[in-house]
Amino acid sequence: MSVLTPFQLRQQIRAGSFNRNTSGQAPGFVQANLAIMPKQYAADFLQFCHFNPKPCPLLAMSATPGAVDMPQLAADLDIRTDIPKYKVFKQGKLVAEVNDIKAYWQDDFVSFLIGCSFSFEEALIADGLEIRNITEQVNVPMYRTTIACEPAGVFSGGMVVSMRPMRPADAIRAIQICSRFPQVHGAPVHFGDPAAIGISDINKPDFGDAVTIKTGEVPVFWACGVTPQVAIANAKLDICISHSPGYMLVTDLPNSKLSVF
Repeated sequence: MSVLTPFQLRQQIRAGSFNRNTSGQAPGFVQANLAIMPKQYAADFLQFCHFNPKPCPLLAMSATPGAVDMPQLAADLDIRTDIPKYKVFKQGKLVAEVNDIKAYWQDDFVSFLIGCSFSFEEALIADGLEIRNITEQVNVPMYRTTIACEPAGVFSGGMVVSMRPMRPADAIRAIQICSRFPQVHGAPVHFGDPAAIGISDINKPDFGDAVTIKTGEVPVFWACGVTPQVAIANAKLDICISHSPGYMLVTDLPNSKLSVF
């Protein structure tokens, strides 16, 4: 099967012919989480990202309110159509899950793109580590935790984490590898006992799909870009739009550009 370039994948998403989660798609290129909100909340959200760089590593934001492109990350991008699935929130409640957001678009919207753990999966695979959600062809499991984020303005809440099971030796190697990629969450925030970070049932993720944890493996947890969705829900904004967890924006930026060493 031929591998789609990021541009080709975005075109298929825009046309409605690709509507699956994007894990493993367009290998070699950065994928991003999305948060869109009215301009009046943008300064608070920018500060929230600054205060919480592990779950909210900011890659880019709109040059001007109402802009639908981000040429620094992707050619011919339309932020309203080029993600497979969006979530629309009003007063903190999910009101719709849609394949494009043209019907909801406002001229004062500011878009934020946040680094995604899918980008470092490639580096782990290249080192011979298995990524279970890719092996099992499901969305990565994600969980709410009791790890508190630093509040900023109207935004506050707990960290969401993604999980990949590994043998302890592989978990240590993953820490070393992911430390090179702080713009896509960096090293894990925890591994071992899920209850230590407030996860009561590892087989029931809050977002995504459960994966097999084999005998001798430990769950390894990374800060996750779904964290802003919790903060946005808590803020009860008049309207806010995000990606659906696992359904990312695939950019033209190579993953290698994000490595700090």
